[in-house]
Amino acid sequence: MKRLFTKNRFLAVMASLLISLFGVASAHKASDSYLKIQAKTSNLEGQLEGQWDIALRDLDYAIGLDSNDDGAITWGELKAQEKQIESYALSKLTLTAGKVVCALEPKKMLVDNHTDGAYAVLNWTSNCSSANLTAGLTVDYRFLADLDPQHRGLLSLNSATGQNQTFVFSPTTPSQTFALEGTGTSQTGFLEFIRQGVWHIWQGIDHILFLLALLLPSVLRRENGRWVSVEDFKSALLSVVKIVTAFTLAHSITLSLAALQIIALPSRLIESLIAASVVLAALNNVWPVVKEGRRWLVAFGFGLIHGFGFASVLTDLDLPRNSLLSALLGFNVGVEMGQMVIVLIFLPLAFLLRSSLFYRRMTFVGGSLVVAVIAATWMAERILDFKVLPF
Repeated sequence: MKRLFTKNRFLAVMASLLISLFGVASAHKASDSYLKIQAKTSNLEGQLEGQWDIALRDLDYAIGLDSNDDGAITWGELKAQEKQIESYALSKLTLTAGKVVCALEPKKMLVDNHTDGAYAVLNWTSNCSSANLTAGLTVDYRFLADLDPQHRGLLSLNSATGQNQTFVFSPTTPSQTFALEGTGTSQTGFLEFIRQGVWHIWQGIDHILFLLALLLPSVLRRENGRWVSVEDFKSALLSVVKIVTAFTLAHSITLSLAALQIIALPSRLIESLIAASVVLAALNNVWPVVKEGRRWLVAFGFGLIHGFGFASVLTDLDLPRNSLLSALLGFNVGVEMGQMVIVLIFLPLAFLLRSSLFYRRMTFVGGSLVVAVIAATWMAERILDFKVLPF
């Protein structure tokens, strides 16, 4: 009885962790802004020039831009609230040189397209004394901190000496001080991009569902045209290792190619293909087409597509080559760490439940069909440019 209680308790804990993970992933679309600061010092003054790209959907969420509620934000609606946008956004960004707060002077607002939609581009300048700038620059970033705990601000800071530093701001890490003297690349950015990579995989519900669709059969095997439970954990683990290794290798290749701007593909095409990969992976569980020993080939093939999706964060930040390599490595490490957490939660739970009716009918078959329907809806949304699902 005690052994049964322990096992049930373990299953409850593991299930709770998995539900928590989905709770994070299925929240609304990941929110990022891109902040670039160029420091220019002289004997007389230190000038800062900035460009801040903020998604129109985030500004609409914060202050409301769609005045006629037609679901589309026009240039006229944006220009009508330009002063309000500048006032709201710049009030959430504070730059301090030494102990002096640097006033931000807005310039002309523009609009640009990123991989995930239209962004307002706020250009601004700020003058601080060069003596204060040489003491370091503190950036305090509070945009959407009170509205969206998932929002991230990605900073690229260039000093007059050619040094580039990167950082990822969040509601839990809103402030950071940077030295503006010396050359090279900050290692702080590397650690931050590891964390950003972890966060990115946990928020990417399409990536998670694709991975889970591939992992669901790992505790089963085909015998005489039907699924049966594997005998030992080693068999399931070996299957998972093949799939995860293939997926990791594939998306690392295309993540690097896209982030280094060697290959560029349209965002709508990539997002539609990612949704299609989830549909096919899920349906293959119900109506197997790919043989059991070749699921790693599916993981590799579609992993190439998912890599382009992972690259959007780094390509939109537009880092110089030396900083991009460091950020790319850190981001990729973070993606793998986030992916491994999912595997470590899923595999023991699936192995313990593999022989139950709950797993084989509701989770494996029913879950695969639900995933296929969700992904098919995503695919239609992304191809035809409409929105039905809230995530």
